[in-house]
This record gives sequence, C-alpha cells and structure tokens, in this order.
Amino acid sequence: MPALTTSSDGFLLHGEPFRIISGAMHYFRIHPDQWADRLRKARLMGLNTVETYLPWNLHEPEPGTLVLDGFLDLPRWLRLAQEEGLHVLLRPGPFICAEWDDGGLPAWLVADHDIPLRTSDPRFTAAFDRYLEQLLPPLRPHFAANGGPVIAVQVENEYGAYGDDTAYLKHVEQALRSRGVEELLFTCDQANAEHLGTGSLPGTLATVTFGSRVEENLAALRTHQPEGPLMCAEFWIGWFDHWGGPHHTRSATDAAADLDRLLNAGASVNIYMFHGGTNFGFTNGANHKHAYEPTITSYDYDAALTESGDPGPKYHAFREVIARHAPVPDEPAPSKGPKLPLTDVDLDRRAPLLPYVRGLAGAVRSEDPSTMNELGVHTGYVLYRTTVPASGDGLLHFAGGVGDRAQIFVDGASVGVLERERHDETLPVRVPHAGAVLEVLVENMGGVNYGPRIGAPKGLLGPVSFQGDALHGWECRAVPLDDLDAVPFGPSDAATDAVPAFHRGTFDVDTPADTFLALPGWTKGQAWINGFHLGRYWNRGPQRTLYVPGPILRPGPNELVLLELHATTGTRAQLTDTPDLGPEND
Repeated sequence: MPALTTSSDGFLLHGEPFRIISGAMHYFRIHPDQWADRLRKARLMGLNTVETYLPWNLHEPEPGTLVLDGFLDLPRWLRLAQEEGLHVLLRPGPFICAEWDDGGLPAWLVADHDIPLRTSDPRFTAAFDRYLEQLLPPLRPHFAANGGPVIAVQVENEYGAYGDDTAYLKHVEQALRSRGVEELLFTCDQANAEHLGTGSLPGTLATVTFGSRVEENLAALRTHQPEGPLMCAEFWIGWFDHWGGPHHTRSATDAAADLDRLLNAGASVNIYMFHGGTNFGFTNGANHKHAYEPTITSYDYDAALTESGDPGPKYHAFREVIARHAPVPDEPAPSKGPKLPLTDVDLDRRAPLLPYVRGLAGAVRSEDPSTMNELGVHTGYVLYRTTVPASGDGLLHFAGGVGDRAQIFVDGASVGVLERERHDETLPVRVPHAGAVLEVLVENMGGVNYGPRIGAPKGLLGPVSFQGDALHGWECRAVPLDDLDAVPFGPSDAATDAVPAFHRGTFDVDTPADTFLALPGWTKGQAWINGFHLGRYWNRGPQRTLYVPGPILRPGPNELVLLELHATTGTRAQLTDTPDLGPEND
C-alpha cells in the first residue's frame, strides 16, 4: 500500500490526515554543494515537501546512457531531502516543459522528425521505457514504500494542453507501475474542463496549475473530480523571462494572499517556484507561439528564495501564511548569505574565434548546408563556410531561415545578423570579388519547450543563394567549447575586438562566496569561471548580471573566460554583490 493515499476530501499519509505544503526546486538548476542549504531553507519556511522535475535530456544524453552524478545526482538530492525531514514529489515526464531545452526531451529523440512526440507511437514509448529501465532501479530505494522520501509521482505533464492520446497517458502510467513505482500517481493540468478532460486518467489523482483566481480554479477541479484532495500542483508566484522582454515580478503581498486563500480552502499546494535557480550552460528553453522567444539564463522566477538562495520578500510572507495553517519550525528564518566583495577582472588575453575554428579538423562537407541536428550538434554553435562565385551587390537568401541566430561574414568582415524570432531570411550584402569566403556562425539559442514546435531544427534550415544562384560546397564545423585550454590565447588588442573572440582574465579571491558577473560594455556571448559554464549574456536584457555560485570559486587565482560574439568597448568585467535582472514589471 502506498504511503500517501486519498480520502474523500484530502490526503492520508500512513493513514493520518496530511496536507501537502510543497515548494518546487530543480536539483539540476542548483549547484550540488548548495542543495543542503536550499532544502534546509525550504523546511524553515514551513514546507513539508519539495518537488522536482527530472530532465530526461540530461540523464540520458545519448541513447542507452544514464548520468546520475554531479548536478544530476538525484539519489543524493533525495537523501538530503529525507535528512531534512522533507517528503518529495517527483515529476519524471517524459515531457517536463520547465522552460528547459526541448522541454526535457532528448535531442537525439526529437531530431527524428518521423517520431510523433508525446504519443503512443511505439518508437516514442519504447525510448521512454528504456530510460525508465535504467533510471528507476537507483531511485527505487528512495520511494516511500522502501522507506524513502518520495510519496507521489506525476504522469506526464500538462498533457491536456498538448494532445488527447489517452492510450499514451495510460502507457506512461503503466510504465511506472510495472517498474515498481507503488506510490500515488497524479496528473497535472491547467484548471479548465478541456485540459482536465484530455490530460487526466481514471483512477489517477488530477491536480491543477494556476497563479490566481483560487476559488474559481479549485471549483473547476472539483467539477472535474467530485471527490478527493484539492491540489494546486503549480501555484505560480512569479514567472520566467525572455531575452528582450521585461523582468517579471509579483508582489509578495498579492502572492501571499492567494496562498492563504488556497490553504483556507483546505487545498494542498506546490509553490512554483520556491527556488528557481539558473539555466547554466546551454540548458535554457524557448517559447514559440507567434515568434521565437528564448529564455534568459536566470531562472530566478521571482521565487521565495532568490537565484542565489537568499530569502526574498515572499519567503517571509509565505512563512507567516503557512504558520496560520500548519506548524512552522521554531527556528529563526535564514538570513542572506555572504557575497564576494566588489572585484574587477581585467581580460588581457584574447583569441579570435573564426581563425581558431577554421583550423580545426573534423569539418563535415556537403553540397548544401546541414542542420545542426543532421550534424549531431545538440547545443552551442556551428560555423558554415563556402565561397561565393559572383561579386557585386545582391541579396543573400537563406531558404527556410536560420535557427536561431546567424552572424554573416564575407572575407572575415561582419555583414549582418539574421534571427529566427524576426523571421529573417534575406540579407543585402556586397561581395567584393568572385571567390570571396562566406561564413555563417549560427547559434542555437535554446530548444522550444512547449507546444508543437519542440524539436524544431537548428542551424541553417535550407539552401543558401546569392543573387538567385544557389551556393554549394559547404564546410560545417561545430564550435568546441568543452576544453577552453585548447584555445590559443594571446595578448589582447582592443583595436581588433569587434570580431567574435575569446577573452580571458584572472582574479584573486580570499574567501569564496556567491557573486554576480556584470559585463558593462560587452554585447553578447558566453561566460565561464574556472571552466564552469555560467551561461549566456546579452546586452538586450533584461538580465544584466550572471549568477556565480560560490562553490565554483577557489581561494587564490581564478579564471574568467568570455566568448564575445560582437564587440566590446573595453577589456574589463566586474564581480558585484548585487544581482541585476532588469527593471521589475509586476
């Protein structure tokens, strides 16, 4: 019998009435050395449960592999949660959305456009089954049936907003059950009749997602499910940001009032997010409804706990609300953590990107440019290179556009940028002579994480022509970013810093602590400290600083590397004690 069961109007844990007061935090968005701290702060706010998605794409980066270490050491995170006295809700997908690259679906799977995603097509279900065969055995000791903290597991994720393949939902449910998951299963959908109708399963608890209109949304759930617990599985207290958009915030007073309404109604809740964390590296997703909109590096979400783990206004407001409905630890609320003092970094070493990549072996040659998917490149950049037989002024046309952002160079000189979000396909250029070298540096800005465009191809998406004549004979090279020690740095020359280049500098640290990387005068690129990939920066905003977790720093010398794609007005960066995610927009 599962530890968590349902009654006519609530939950029972080991047969006793129990209300889930949970908060979302994604282990894969938090440095592992900070997991224990974040879990302790969850308990101190009054939470009795924490919730996390599982990113299939990271746990199985290639077919048949399983990664469960470092940021992905889920068994360790579960042990730490149990040591803190917290229960756990697991949401393994297959699809997670989460503003995560490709919604958590593996790139090797979505690259096969013949496979209909999130359906009962046996090619899709077989891939998920194989993943569960590997994933569940090391997790099984952490389920409540075996004395662990996991009390419930989600079936898929907001499927009612995507499809109506009930056979598929049943398959996911049985895939979990047949592999030893005895705990309570639940589905999660937006609180309307259509989504609940197509996203729910008979015999499986239905839950809903919303951020306001508490009574109305709980009533919609009760209409769909006349008996059983009322639960908001995602109570949205903030929101995520896109590059070029506003920084979303929500007042603590407003969010706390709605949390109070939820708890007054006797409902259970999972606060989304209790602690958002960071889209480190190339992990951010994107939305694409009317236009392509990539998500920023920060996943602060205006959560109760900030991106750097400090209690924000919502933390204290929620703690007061929870104390009116459930026990809150008789311990002081946590204070803000230490921050590194203001530190300037002089990036005095430099390596131009294009000459470095041109000299690398392993180019793929093809008549027409290959997409990133066809090249097996899941993230980052690809450099395409060919020659133009004609000279003069004309239109450079990219049939199908680019995915997602392309910088175009003729004989090494920048001639323009094309972007998927603007539906760009054509660029007027001047080719100085026949045989000029055309290079196109394409950046994957993040896989779409919601809706029918998951798995949309990246790179050059069709033939390229100049003055109406197709260009053939392409060299396609992935830009290697895993080993920055191989980059041939030399002295910096500010006069030539208007081309894509790596920049390197060092700085000293006395006592490692959290900090924030500010890049005034820099345009767009990637940042690493001590080889740890912080993520993407862009002066388009709203985000103006990148979070630097204290555990990646070390006493003494530390190294900062930037890949700047455009231009910089100087060679300095700064580590500051204050984050800047952009002007607030309630």
